[in-house]
Amino acid sequence: MKTMTRLSAAAIALAAVLSVAAGPASAFAAQAPSASEALRGPQHAVFVQTDNTAGNEIVSYNRAADGTLRQVGVFETGGVGGELAGSKVDHLASQGSLAYDPSDGLLYAVNAGSNTISVFAVFGDQLVRRQVISSGGTFPVSVAYSHGLVYVLNAEEGGSVQGFAVLFGHLFPIPGSNRALGLNPSAEPQFTNTPGQVAFSPSGSQLIVTTKENGSDIDVFHVGAFGHLSAPVVNSEPGTVPFGVSFDQEGHLVVAEAAGFLASFSLSPSGTIAQLDAVATKQAATCWVAVDGSYFYASNAGSESLSGFQAGILGQLTFLGDTHTDAGTVDATVSSDGRFLYVQTGAAGIVDEFAVEAAGALSEIGSVSVPDAVGGEGIVAQ
Repeated sequence: MKTMTRLSAAAIALAAVLSVAAGPASAFAAQAPSASEALRGPQHAVFVQTDNTAGNEIVSYNRAADGTLRQVGVFETGGVGGELAGSKVDHLASQGSLAYDPSDGLLYAVNAGSNTISVFAVFGDQLVRRQVISSGGTFPVSVAYSHGLVYVLNAEEGGSVQGFAVLFGHLFPIPGSNRALGLNPSAEPQFTNTPGQVAFSPSGSQLIVTTKENGSDIDVFHVGAFGHLSAPVVNSEPGTVPFGVSFDQEGHLVVAEAAGFLASFSLSPSGTIAQLDAVATKQAATCWVAVDGSYFYASNAGSESLSGFQAGILGQLTFLGDTHTDAGTVDATVSSDGRFLYVQTGAAGIVDEFAVEAAGALSEIGSVSVPDAVGGEGIVAQ
């Protein structure tokens, strides 16, 4: 079978429409944008998810030339946020709960407390909600896209992933794509024993899921021609607690390990991984990682800091130093031009702003308070 393509994703979505497989939750909330409108994604915007349990919202910021942020809008997702037992500054305990799809001009947000996904059309720094649809499981915490295909990670009841095809600015469930992860649903504490992230490989041919302390595994699925997944290859990394993932410029998998390391791995076509390097951050709760070219920034929730690294062509990691943040350093994102890094600090619901200087050094610009976002997660920048 071959990798999922935009054409095959559209075919799956069209079939879902014709068979009414998507059900009433996928009804069109507004007229779909034209192709030209859909490509008008944000050029200087940052979107932050509040994950508020009284009503989830996306707060929009305009990015000035110097990287500072100015709030320009608040958009209801049509669902509610969630809070895992034991969590303090990271109520979803995940990476990638908000994702921007530039090819379709769409923003995807999880509503953990509603078991739904919200889809927004993006127009500059403004959003139009197009759809609210079931996540296909319980407590969605992470979402990933590739080539007209979207997968969402559901964290509770042992964990699962659910696939969707993108058509006309909406998501349509792919029949038979739901895969259970088989994790222990009663393992405690809950926030360290739910899965951490779902992510596609750079080619879109593989889907990666981290299980955190519930097995300390990195699961790799092959993505088939119609968006269906193979059985997972379970790569056990005992004691490391794999959490957030990214990829370097050579296609190596880079993983933030809550045990206090940033690690790199080769990822084979068969789904097996082999460690290339692992460098200690010497910080507490190293759980999230953001990439900027060859530079990586790991968020240390327990140490109020970012740890900087540079990746070499063979996957080797060079430690660059630590940068202080506000309390509760969690999800982070880099602007598409690579000039600025923004990090959510969940203790007080703040986003810290940094300029990326020569050799990957970070220079503090300022910070903004995100309304009703204490413990919130999910941030994307353009």
